[in-house]
Amino acid sequence: MWIKTSCRLELDYVSPTQLILMLRPRSGASQWVSSETYELSQQVEVVEYTDQYGNLCQRLIAPKGGFVIETSATVNTPDLMDMGAGDPFVDISRLPDETLRYLVPSRYCESDRFGGLALEIAGPSNSGYDQVERIVDWIREEVAYAPGTSSTPCSASEILETGAGVCKDLAHLAVAMCRSISIPARFVVGYLHGLEPMDLHAWFEAYVGDRWYTFDPTQKDLRGARVSIAYGRDAADVAIYHQFGPPAIYTDMTVSVKEIQP
Repeated sequence: MWIKTSCRLELDYVSPTQLILMLRPRSGASQWVSSETYELSQQVEVVEYTDQYGNLCQRLIAPKGGFVIETSATVNTPDLMDMGAGDPFVDISRLPDETLRYLVPSRYCESDRFGGLALEIAGPSNSGYDQVERIVDWIREEVAYAPGTSSTPCSASEILETGAGVCKDLAHLAVAMCRSISIPARFVVGYLHGLEPMDLHAWFEAYVGDRWYTFDPTQKDLRGARVSIAYGRDAADVAIYHQFGPPAIYTDMTVSVKEIQP
C-alpha cells in the first residue's frame, strides 16, 4: 500500500530558539520511503545526525517570530501487519546486543514495578508472542483509550492508576509489562492511515521469535498502513521536536495520511 504522509508545524518564538526535530521517517524492514519533502518558511542552517536509536534528527535555530515546518513522505508499507502466534520467548542470553536497552526500566516505563501483574496476565509460557497479545488484550479491556485528553506523557504506573489515557500512555503500560517479564519492547511514534481523529500516533514493538513484531493497544484489529518516524525506550526518546529556551507562544500542528496510487 502506498500512502502519503504530511505534517505541518506552525511555531512563533519571542527570540531565536534552538530546536532538535525528529520528522523524517527512514526506510526499513516494514517500509520504503520513495520520496520526501522538508520545507522551512525561512532559510536557516540545518544539521542532521542519527541518534543512538537510529532516528534521523535535525538541529537548527528557529528565528524570532513565525516559523513553519512542513514535511511530507511517500511510503510503501504493508496493508496488514505480520502476526506471529506461538512465536517463542527469546532467552536473554540469545538476544542481540541492540535489544538489551529495551529490557530495562525507563522514564515512563517503570518495568521494575510490574513483574507480578504482568506475569499474572501473560502467564508463565514460553510463547512470547502469545504473552504479549494477552497483555495487549488486558490493557484494551481495563484501560480506556481517550484520544485528545492529554498532551503530557504519563508513566505506566500513573496510567494503571487512572485507568485511561492517550495512545502513548497505553503503549507505555504495555512496554513496561513486557519488559517486566524479560521481553524487549520499544516505543514507536509515527503515522497510521485511517486514525480518528487524525494525529501522530504511538504504538510499540516487542522482540519475540528472533524479530520485532508490532502491537497496538488502541486498535482492536492490528491494521497496517503505518509509517514509523522514530523508535525509543519511551516518549522521552521520540519527541518530534525539542525546543530550548522560551516556549513558543503559539503552536499548531496538522497531520495528514492518505492512500495514493503508485
